[in-house]
Amino acid sequence: MKKTVVVGMSGGVDSSVAALLLKQQGYNVIGLFMLNWEEQGEDGACTAEEDYADVRRVCALLDIPYYSVNFAKQYSERVFRHFLDEYAAGRTPNPDVLCNREIKFGPFRDYALSMGADYVATGHYCGIEHTSDGRHLLLKAADASKDQTYFLNQVTQPQLADVLFPLADLKKSEVRRIAEENGLATAEKKDSTGICFIGERNFRKFLSSYLPAKPGRILTLDGRDVGEHIGLMHYTIGQRRGLNLGGVQGEEGRWFVVKKDLKNNVLYVSHGDESPLYSLSCEVDGLNFIAFEPDSQFECTAKFRYRQPEQRVRVKMLGDRALVEFAQKQRAVTEGQYAVFYDERRCLGGGVIQKVNY
Repeated sequence: MKKTVVVGMSGGVDSSVAALLLKQQGYNVIGLFMLNWEEQGEDGACTAEEDYADVRRVCALLDIPYYSVNFAKQYSERVFRHFLDEYAAGRTPNPDVLCNREIKFGPFRDYALSMGADYVATGHYCGIEHTSDGRHLLLKAADASKDQTYFLNQVTQPQLADVLFPLADLKKSEVRRIAEENGLATAEKKDSTGICFIGERNFRKFLSSYLPAKPGRILTLDGRDVGEHIGLMHYTIGQRRGLNLGGVQGEEGRWFVVKKDLKNNVLYVSHGDESPLYSLSCEVDGLNFIAFEPDSQFECTAKFRYRQPEQRVRVKMLGDRALVEFAQKQRAVTEGQYAVFYDERRCLGGGVIQKVNY
């Protein structure tokens, strides 16, 4: 009998092609659309409705059944609440990471298995190896510019046990070509951006509708008052745009954020000199290792934000935390983001950056 795969379909080109490839490989394919955010967009339109319409069109063409499931409550409780708490605490969270662990490979996976799925598949750009000794290794995608292992660093071994990633060996350009050649309605649909499942919108306005903005002073590191900020939650370390400080006291050039003092509600900035942004190490908790048992200390490479080349590091385990020492000073490592560890093509896992040491 054919094995059954339930594909998480978002209405985008990646999940559409994932479903197509799995059907071509002989699987019994079922499409499953997740509704995780029920609010309308700023123009009054519900983007989820448009996405689900694209899912219907693709599934009709592929002649596969499709369903919709609502995880808005779980998303609000498990992802969005944490997202707001982190911003309120002055950090910069990455909701896409939690969304993968808490929704796509949590309730979604469980629901898919309850439908009789042998496997669960998504349109993520990453690879997986199910080894003979029962481990499930998370691997980088062939398309380095699209690799999404960073966002999967918190997914556990049980969650990966029955997962397929059909796009592992494909470039994005190949995915679009396959979609076009097979007449998929999503072939030219632009990639989604913005917050996971919430989408593109005026981020400052959106965040302010949930957290009250508390304006305060902007100071240089030597204590000079150069302006007013609109609320610390709206800024991140290394940020250059949106400070409205150009030409302060006749100075020209770039200002950038170097520190946030939540207790005193002060935003610290620097002008020209970027050295305050460079750190020596960071402390990480919420560690999750993917089929990897760390020694008391080990060397590997790491990324501290999604679009960053990997950096050489030494990781020292401190119980359920770790100290990550950088081989070279790193710019704008940010509390609330994830330090994700790699050994060549393999993602070893990661954790949340809690403190940065300068």
